[in-house]
Amino acid sequence: MLAIKGGKILTITKGVIDGGIILIDKGKIKAIGTDVKIPADVKIINANRKVIMPGLVDSHCHIGIGEELAGPAGADYNEGTDPVTPQMRAIDGIKANADEKGLAAALKTGITTCQVLPGSANVIGGTGCVIKTVPKVTITEMVIKDPSGMKCALGENPKRFYGIEQKKAPSTRMGEAAMMREHFERTRLYIDKKEKANGDSSKLPEYNPKFEALIPVLKHEMPLRVHAHRADDVAIAVRICEEYNLTMSWEHATEGHRIAEFIAKKGIPATFGPSMMGGAKWEMRESSVNTAIDLWKAGVKWAFQTDAVSQTIQYITVPAAIAVKEGLPTEEALKALTISAAEIIGVGDRVGSLEKGKDADIRILAGDPLDIRTRVEKVIVDGELVYTR
Repeated sequence: MLAIKGGKILTITKGVIDGGIILIDKGKIKAIGTDVKIPADVKIINANRKVIMPGLVDSHCHIGIGEELAGPAGADYNEGTDPVTPQMRAIDGIKANADEKGLAAALKTGITTCQVLPGSANVIGGTGCVIKTVPKVTITEMVIKDPSGMKCALGENPKRFYGIEQKKAPSTRMGEAAMMREHFERTRLYIDKKEKANGDSSKLPEYNPKFEALIPVLKHEMPLRVHAHRADDVAIAVRICEEYNLTMSWEHATEGHRIAEFIAKKGIPATFGPSMMGGAKWEMRESSVNTAIDLWKAGVKWAFQTDAVSQTIQYITVPAAIAVKEGLPTEEALKALTISAAEIIGVGDRVGSLEKGKDADIRILAGDPLDIRTRVEKVIVDGELVYTR
């Protein structure tokens, strides 16, 4: 057992506890409050004058699926041979090496959970997964949810990667939308044939790995994670989802300020970022942290994301701090780094807040979590002290 004593505890969902105690047993929070009794022979971490909060959650990144500095040999983001590859799985491309720099940077920052997705070259790119950032012998030991969503992409990326570079479809937004509809419709027919076969192998349709991978999407068991910077691109995705009664999240939401009320009305969550790149391409010309404020004001469920492929994941709190400077309430910024992110990626029952029964993933800081000067002093994952400054 482990106890964290003293300090200012930011539970995120249950308010602030000054001078409280967190009791940890078997990787879970056993008790939290000011009147928690600490059993004898329990290891104690004295957090007096410190700030204690949940481990951060990155709702969308690519760490591990592309090895920093490894070049093409380590780049496993996209199966760039076919614009529709739903049968790909991010878990099969993530490196669990202890020296993987993206994972190391995440851990020392106190990012304890992240969703790793395939890249955005393909219209349908495959499934993502949610991992803890402590390196293990194999990636399987790090995964807490797989699959976590089906990655899709609309807009410039598939057009450029296939239409311009490979001279094949899709070369237009019309082509991207048509490909999505075609594969959802063919999967719907595939499901219908399987159900009518009623277990008779002679009547089953020929096995198709693409359609098999899309079955959970059409059966509402898995959301689409739709990469789209522009408002008109996400509007395409919304139309298609409504045609097939699918669920989705909006990944990046760069033009969220243009369409925030529409997205809120549709009940579509958004992961916002990266916002540190400025106008890296035409689609991102309106990139601004103020979009986060517009999403919040409209009532959209949203979270920050880094889109990181490497050590840049460590800057996850910077856009949050800037957004607070521009008018976003501090508590909303912290939620967007923790519980909101966890809920959007489907693991809010385990991480994202400090509550009894949840995973003991904890970040101990020297001061304000949104002050860039604040040191991360200790990080605890699943009740184990995994990082000390």
